[in-house]
Amino acid sequence: MGRRKIEMKMVKDSSCRQVTFSKRRTGLFKKANELATLCGAEVGVVVFSPGGKPFSFGQPNIESIADRFLNQEPKTTTTTTTTASSSSSRKKNNKAMEKLNQQLNDRVKQLHEEKLRGEALDKGIAEAKGLFLAKKSTEELGATELTKLKAGLEELRERVKERAGEMEASSILLMLSNNVVGPPEKSS
Repeated sequence: MGRRKIEMKMVKDSSCRQVTFSKRRTGLFKKANELATLCGAEVGVVVFSPGGKPFSFGQPNIESIADRFLNQEPKTTTTTTTTASSSSSRKKNNKAMEKLNQQLNDRVKQLHEEKLRGEALDKGIAEAKGLFLAKKSTEELGATELTKLKAGLEELRERVKERAGEMEASSILLMLSNNVVGPPEKSS
């Protein structure tokens, strides 16, 4: 059963309604995050579950968005120093937010790649287990089966070596990104 168009009406079954709410809430928050990331907008979403429990999403955070919305005043003439200081403050917040959003997107992409690698390794392990479970010992295997087993084990060993190298490189890059050091200062 794949995706299908559903009629826009109240879901009658309470358990189905709760499941639908959870899935739609996740999608809504994801779209709000994308809007904030792509457009640099300040986004706030507050929803209440069918059970009355509140859920919120805010970029940079829900409190600042709610305060800004609730304390919004009609446009009046303000002093240029207030406008300039709030503008520079917003620019700093936007730059920090963009940097954090980029880090989040990088981590999500990295997580997805790791899941794909894990699935590939799980598949390889399952295939290797299948060879071992088919016969009780290697002495009972024929020449062709032993050749296949050897090739499979060599391939698995190469994958493990490759994966270990990738993990080592990732950990080094992560350590370097956490400890960014500028060029050494020249002494006079």
